[in-house]
Amino acid sequence: MQNVENNDVVEIDLMEIFGLMVHRLWLILLCAVVAGATAFVVSRYVLTEEYESTTRIYVLNRQNDDTLTYSDVQLGTQLTKDFREIIKSRYVLEQVINICGLEDTSSELSSRISVGTQTDTRIITITVTDTDPARAQYIANELREASAERIKNVMDIQAVNVVDEANLPTAPSAPRVGQWTIIGFLVGAFLCMAVVLIQFLMDDTIKNSDDIEKYLGLSTLGMIPVRETVEEKSRGKSSHSHGSGSGLREHENRGEKNEQKDSGYEEEARERVVRKRQSEAAPGVESIHGGDRAYKGNGEEDGYAEN
Repeated sequence: MQNVENNDVVEIDLMEIFGLMVHRLWLILLCAVVAGATAFVVSRYVLTEEYESTTRIYVLNRQNDDTLTYSDVQLGTQLTKDFREIIKSRYVLEQVINICGLEDTSSELSSRISVGTQTDTRIITITVTDTDPARAQYIANELREASAERIKNVMDIQAVNVVDEANLPTAPSAPRVGQWTIIGFLVGAFLCMAVVLIQFLMDDTIKNSDDIEKYLGLSTLGMIPVRETVEEKSRGKSSHSHGSGSGLREHENRGEKNEQKDSGYEEEARERVVRKRQSEAAPGVESIHGGDRAYKGNGEEDGYAEN
């Protein structure tokens, strides 16, 4: 958590962030693996494979028909950029489209052609990219022939020699599955780390008493627990269900006891009636049978005698 002081300066604990990344390492690796696997599947099975065919030419310009001088070599090196523009000119590209029977426009074909030169040389490399390897080779050869004729006519060059014929590619040049997989893995890890870091920086909640003393500078007097653990909740639910069952049985027992008490009260009331009638019939001596005892009395003293 970031520490905010009174002067509104935010301090970030790098060790705390490092610990956070270590704690979230499983999530970072999971996101990286998912992103890498996605990039692998997309590059291997979704994207269209492309092939490159390359041919090279050597442009020679002589000021003297008999000998080749150093100035000829230096001038040819300076003109390589001009040769590159001629090769990708609209005239040459339209001629190649007509010869090869392509449906592309000159701008579309130009986007699939790359022209490069080696440093301090007059060797020009022409590379054509296409989804069909044989068609890429065919276009590269025709482009070399058409551009060589155009260079000789426009630049008044003596000769354009062929260094390498266009090759027939055997393996796709794009997409590179391994490169896509590595990039996807790294991008997934980086994005996950960024999300974890942003969530950490945006979180300004206090989680324990140490955070109060650390970030607010206040001492904690006491803590009141407000949350129940899962075990306590489950234990409370089980005890509640058990208590409800036992309470029902206890309620039934109490009902039976109350019924017994009511019947006892009725018997006692009947005995009192009988006792009253006997006392009225024989006022001298009263005999009340209440189980195993008999009550006897005369005018002077009363007592109990066991039967």
